[in-house]
Amino acid sequence: MKIIRIFALIIITTISSNSFSQNKVQKDTVTVHGVCGMCKKKIEKAAKEAGAIVATWSKESKVLKVSYNPASTSNQKIQESIAAVGYDTRDLKAKEDAYNSLEECCRSPRVAQKL
Repeated sequence: MKIIRIFALIIITTISSNSFSQNKVQKDTVTVHGVCGMCKKKIEKAAKEAGAIVATWSKESKVLKVSYNPASTSNQKIQESIAAVGYDTRDLKAKEDAYNSLEECCRSPRVAQKL
């Protein structure tokens, strides 16, 4: 009976570690141009809706720290979601209508994007 328990434990451990290694969490940072606490909420919400597990934006540094499962989303998808709600990111400029839909206080000066 003891051997069966040990064997079962080995199988469970192997299965768990294989599942965990396939779902590694990717950590990344992205510059997002926002202004205030309301921007923080919208930026973090958009990142999470795009699949980020953790999203924390700093209004002082303008840096969004994200953690996500690369099997289900990507840095690009997260940036697209943020741009869709009106905020310019490191790689994407929000469309004018999305930018203009932001509260006036949330419209940070537009920055020229690299092409």
